[in-house]
Amino acid sequence: MAKRWRQYSYSDQQNYLRKGRIILTWVLAFFIIHTLVSGILISNRVVENTTMQPGLLPGDRFVFFSFTLQHLFRDRNAGNLPFRRGQVVLVDRSAGRPPLRTVIDSLVRFFTFQRYSLFPKEDTFFVKRVLGLPGDTITMNNYVIRIKPADENYVYTEFELAEGDYTPELPQISLQWDESIPFSGSMDTITLGKEECFVLSDDRSVTNDSRTWGPVPADSITGRALIRYWPLTRLGHP
Repeated sequence: MAKRWRQYSYSDQQNYLRKGRIILTWVLAFFIIHTLVSGILISNRVVENTTMQPGLLPGDRFVFFSFTLQHLFRDRNAGNLPFRRGQVVLVDRSAGRPPLRTVIDSLVRFFTFQRYSLFPKEDTFFVKRVLGLPGDTITMNNYVIRIKPADENYVYTEFELAEGDYTPELPQISLQWDESIPFSGSMDTITLGKEECFVLSDDRSVTNDSRTWGPVPADSITGRALIRYWPLTRLGHP
């Protein structure tokens, strides 16, 4: 009986409150560190479809380096972008979301172990390859991009300007296919604006990218793939 009454004493209640505050402090500290690391430094992403095959396959897991700080402090007049042509990047298509709601959504997803969100279920992050930079003049023929950089007089294929090697999946299309369709393999010449980039899937068949979205803002490219860590048989740089 004495033990039962002791648990309702003032000192015991204060101990319970103190322990609760300590636990809450640790949880909040972990959330802040998790948010900073995953939102500002690095993030993990899983390739969930075939749009980047044959180089990237469904189930591949990557560590992405975040461009949050670089976008925040870069000089937009100087055009010093944190990525280069040919790199595998993460494109955020959720531009325009209210900042406060985004923060609250991070809390909801953290404390529900990513089960619930304030936003629709569709993923707004897409793994693509950036090929066109601001000022580039771009066209497509037989699914291959040709680029005239803003400061050049010559036109190059995407492979000549890209950093690193990659092999896109080029589909075979019937001659009767209407070239006005975005996935026909041809595209009218466009010139990118001051803060516009052109991103493309490695699988050049019916996959959404800048052929259907149009050019994407440079700030929407939020990260670059650093390393593929799973599966171990394909460990390394993408």
